[in-house]
Amino acid sequence: MSSSTSSSTSSSTSSGTSSSTSSSTSSDGGTPLLTARSLVKTHGSTPALRGASLELRTGEILAVTGASGSGKSTLLHCLAGIVRPDEGTVEYAGERLDRLPESRLSELCRTDFGVVFQFGQLIPELTALDNVALPLLLAGTARTAAREQAGEWLERFGVRGQEALRPGEMSGGQAQRVSLARALVTGPRVVFADEPTGALDSLAGEQVMTALAHTARESGTAVLLITHDARVAAYADREVALCDGLVVDDAARAFAAGTSVEVSR
Repeated sequence: MSSSTSSSTSSSTSSGTSSSTSSSTSSDGGTPLLTARSLVKTHGSTPALRGASLELRTGEILAVTGASGSGKSTLLHCLAGIVRPDEGTVEYAGERLDRLPESRLSELCRTDFGVVFQFGQLIPELTALDNVALPLLLAGTARTAAREQAGEWLERFGVRGQEALRPGEMSGGQAQRVSLARALVTGPRVVFADEPTGALDSLAGEQVMTALAHTARESGTAVLLITHDARVAAYADREVALCDGLVVDDAARAFAAGTSVEVSR
């Protein structure tokens, strides 16, 4: 896949491999929206993160790549407040996520965060329209307004006319686009996407990523994208490589005349 989005060319800087305690930074020099520092997380006796650090800025699409078992999904779960790290800090818009009570984390998940998983995780008993409307209803939006907004988002992701379908009646690409609509319908500041094309064929995957990148850039939503696919990572403004629970490389991309150029950092 290739990115369809162009932006102005960023200046190039280079340094060696990132250390486990220094945070990865994007090319715009702005204040980070989400920052992880020296994260450590162990599952049983297996270390998943060994001091990973990174920064995500407003409106940035950041791809986190690495082999299976490198800690990518665990990093996303820590950054999204789904799990708490054993050590290290996670800060979002001035708040320490790793210290927040569950009630505040739940509020952020309803208002500021959207999450997309590899297999969508739509509620099988609900139609496409009701799956997308659900976050709005949980946030207190009236049912009629929620369903109207849900329909608009289904149209934006190219699945208008499929409102009455349940997940078992959708193709993989349709279901994932419904999942993206559900993640973005509340206007989150950050979308966490964990292998969003991992269960799709190449054409459906390209359609999903094109829709996600276009919508995120249009709305100024930051995206943390977990992937092992270089074609998916090419949609990002910046790529961070994870190996054995550590950030080992960080590359920004400059876009000139629609062509991506990696800028090592």
